[in-house]
Amino acid sequence: MNKEPEFKRVLIKLSGEALMGNQGFGITPEMIHYVAEEIVKVHRLNVQISIVVGGGNIFRGVAGSSAGMDRTSADNMGMLATVINSLAICDALEKRDVPTRVQSAIPMDRIAEPFIRRKAIRHLEKGRIVIFAAGTGNPYFTTDTAAVLRAHEIRAQILFKATQVDGVYDKDPVVHDDAVMFDELSYMRVIEKQLHVMDMTAISLAMEHDLPLQVFDLHKEDNIYKAITGHSIGTRIYNK
Repeated sequence: MNKEPEFKRVLIKLSGEALMGNQGFGITPEMIHYVAEEIVKVHRLNVQISIVVGGGNIFRGVAGSSAGMDRTSADNMGMLATVINSLAICDALEKRDVPTRVQSAIPMDRIAEPFIRRKAIRHLEKGRIVIFAAGTGNPYFTTDTAAVLRAHEIRAQILFKATQVDGVYDKDPVVHDDAVMFDELSYMRVIEKQLHVMDMTAISLAMEHDLPLQVFDLHKEDNIYKAITGHSIGTRIYNK
């Protein structure tokens, strides 16, 4: 494999559900260890790495809202779930001697730094991984939107969405055997076809700020490494 990184500064959006492993809820130590090892491989390339992780393995605000809970309360709980995941990943990385900082959009000084853009960039320049927790700090916004926002704020060159599927399809591959995966897409086509990559707020924000997005399967070993070193995996989305 090519060992030269294509990008100097990236943001990796990790699916919270991916941390469940096969247990259906919470965090499995095996998945945390796996994710940490995959990130360490990239850190050795001297790439500046930031991370946003979802909280769906613990609590989803939309699901809570649909069950009758107040949406603001449900989203606040979802944001706190991302903090738990962020601390777990931080611990796994630090055990591998990778300097890591968690910055939270919701003040909680005893366990995380507050999100300060210039401080986050300084951490990255010093070779530290920065994990952005608690979404945007506001209800009604997903962690996908938070990932695009943070990527733009720190001037990341690309946003990687490491998830549970191997790319973006024209229809649900679980239901349709003839589903076709796209190698690349324009943001405008994602919006026109209503493809379920991220929520439309995140897609619109990425398109407006010309932020490329690459979607790939987190569970395939070395996929993060391959993406950062320019290999063609998953689906690349950008302004054409």
